[in-house]
Amino acid sequence: MAKPLIQVALDSLDYEQTLALARQAAPYVDIIEIGTPCLKVNGLALVKAIKAAHPDKLLFVDLKTMDAGYYEAEPFFKAGADITTVLGTADLGTIKGVVDVANAYGKQAQVDLINVEDKATRATEAAKLGAHIIGIHTGIDQQLAGQTPFADLAALVALGLNVKVSVAGGIKQATVQQVVKAGPDIVVIGGAITGSPAAELASREIRELVDAAA
Repeated sequence: MAKPLIQVALDSLDYEQTLALARQAAPYVDIIEIGTPCLKVNGLALVKAIKAAHPDKLLFVDLKTMDAGYYEAEPFFKAGADITTVLGTADLGTIKGVVDVANAYGKQAQVDLINVEDKATRATEAAKLGAHIIGIHTGIDQQLAGQTPFADLAALVALGLNVKVSVAGGIKQATVQQVVKAGPDIVVIGGAITGSPAAELASREIRELVDAAA
């Protein structure tokens, strides 16, 4: 089994706290994500700061683009993003725009399937457009309602599409090995690290669990 990449999702609205969390998690993760709420408050300045501080890490900018794909994503690739997201509910032309600009900069586009009803069809369409990553994503509000990403992850992996598969949604120490064994390429950890009183320790625990399961 190939070892998946670990992505830490940073959703704090506070600029300095986000930099501190990135610094604590960085030794144990492969991808640093600037989450959508954080990005809306802090913008391009934070993208540039995190890329400068961690040039050896992939930088994931969760734009959740819904329209004007090329136009919206391009400034973030220029600022240092390695991956940006476009919503699976967007028009196929919008998805293609983000894929095209990612390719133009030698970067990656992820299609986020949050709230997509027919995930198999949209994932297949996105893969045909050249999406680099398809993301299974159970949102925070959905998690509060008791939903998990596990069934959707298994269904997406079973499609065998020629794309990387990412999974996010309440994954923690108790469940991360179950997720790894389902076969994603990227495992996204948010609150289990950022909500911990010891973010560095939590990051190391996740790293050890993933390495042991892979």
